[in-house]
Parts: sequence; structure tokens; C-alpha cells
Amino acid sequence: MDQLLKIKAYANREAVPIMQDEGCDFICDYIKEHNVKRVLEIGTAIGYSSIRFASLADDVYVTTIESDIDRFIKAQENFKDSGFEQRITAINDDALTHDFGDSKFDLIFIDAAKAQYIKFFEKYKENLAEGGVIISDNLSFHGMVDDLSLTHNYSTKKLVKKIQKYVAFLKENQEFDTEFFEIGDRISVSKRR
Repeated sequence: MDQLLKIKAYANREAVPIMQDEGCDFICDYIKEHNVKRVLEIGTAIGYSSIRFASLADDVYVTTIESDIDRFIKAQENFKDSGFEQRITAINDDALTHDFGDSKFDLIFIDAAKAQYIKFFEKYKENLAEGGVIISDNLSFHGMVDDLSLTHNYSTKKLVKKIQKYVAFLKENQEFDTEFFEIGDRISVSKRR
């Protein structure tokens, strides 16, 4: 799809982080194999992964939330230009305070502020449909999670330590079983026990 190539070029040019293809392919395969119909994405950016998910089948619906107004507006444009505005619901709000009420999703994808992953997980697990999964991206953070010496930047180190904490949280979680995949920037898939 030419539209996706345009979005990638824009992301590259404007330094907007979008999902690596390998990781996005993995989630797309998961959606197809597990007959996922309702996806909640925490962190829209400019809509690249939302469009990839929605394009898999006519009955896949994506709800995506983004706090950055400029990225949100760009994502809205991209959804319209790709013809998916009927099946992608974009929300401009803070995912930590937004309330989806009783809405249930087959797949919840966390790809927003890395420092808030535990809060996102705890908040949105209530919106997980039976048999659903929570997928998280960037758990390697460009290799720094395993090797902190790759950065000398204080704020990056702080962020990496929060991701390490999240990985430990997933491993120790009594309510969910989590599998880790060395795909893209490392992905986790968590299912209720």
C-alpha cells in the first residue's frame, strides 16, 4: 500500500517513532491466527500500526489513543487517506486517565510512554476480553535493557531502568503468563492464566 510507504517516509523525515516492520508483522500474524476483531492501541503516533492492523480484514476494528495533538491530527489524516476512518477510532487523550468503561478488546497493544507501561498494563487489563492478550513493544529498547552501558545519557538510563522494572513485573505477575519474543525491539505477549 503506497499510503504506508508515505507514512514511513514521513516518520523517517520527522523522527516520529513507528513500529519496526518485524514487530508489526508479528502482531499482524497474531491478529490473523487468533481471529482478533477488536484491538486497543495505547500510543497511536501517526497511525502506521493501526492502519496495518485494520487492513488485515474487514471486521478488524482498532481503537487507538494518542496524547500528542499534532501526531493525533496527522494520524486522523492518514486514517482518512487510507480509507480506514470507519474502522479506526482515534482518541486524543491521556491514556492514563481515559476511561473506556466496559469496552472489551481481544488484543491490547502497549506502545506509548515506556515509563508508564506498568500503569497502562494495570489500568487496561480490565478491558481485556476473555482469552485476549496484552502485547507490549520496545522491551529491549535498542539493546539497552540488557546492556545499560550502551547509553551514557542520564534520562535514557532512567527510562531503561523503568523498562527493566516492567519486564520484571511481567515475569513475576501471578495473574498473567507472559512470553517474550526477540522480534523487532523485543515484544511480550501476556495472557490471563
